[in-house]
Amino acid sequence: MYLLRDFLIVGCGSFFGGGCRFLVSKASAAMFATSFPFGTFIVNILGCFLIGFFSGLPYANFGVSPQAKLLLTTGFCGGFTTFSTFMNENLSLLSGGNNLFFFLYLVGSFALGLLCVWGGMAAAKVVAM
Repeated sequence: MYLLRDFLIVGCGSFFGGGCRFLVSKASAAMFATSFPFGTFIVNILGCFLIGFFSGLPYANFGVSPQAKLLLTTGFCGGFTTFSTFMNENLSLLSGGNNLFFFLYLVGSFALGLLCVWGGMAAAKVVAM
């Protein structure tokens, strides 16, 4: 029973996360006319901050259930960010001869992603005070 409930919670969060990823990617494509995949880059960096923030919140202090955390982290953030698209875009940049964009995208995503998870957790601590 709990497994089915949690499955549906994650699915609902993933639905909205994926929809938001689609909107951010379309908006980014309209704003930036370049071969650099800004849409995926933005959602992955923002998603790192959000999962850090959601994971860093002391849920008991805010009266938020473990199911809400599951909805926000595994569901929404899991649906919002995308590793497979990230890897596919890296391969496309590399095979297309865009070595500089490949390097910037790969290293920038990892470095900024790690920094944003840490920043999200730090922000959650400030909010919790």
